Amino acid sequence: MEKKQETKRERFVRLAEARTNKIINMIQLLSNCSNSNVYEYTQQDIDKIFNAIETEVREAKKKFNRIDSNKGSKFTLE
Repeated sequence: MEKKQETKRERFVRLAEARTNKIINMIQLLSNCSNSNVYEYTQQDIDKIFNAIETEVREAKKKFNRIDSNKGSKFTLE
């Protein structure tokens, strides 16, 4: 029996959904550390954590936007 080959779109949807859900789960796990009855942390710790996360999100978003911004740009003398 032949196995249907996955399209680029299907592969993107499959991987993007799985990876996004994994990230969401990890953020939810991180939020468990906010229980001050169990953990001790400073505002500086919180700022470092979320600055690192926000930086990575911005970088990932830039990579996606770079694809779109290059699509319509063609060189012309006129």
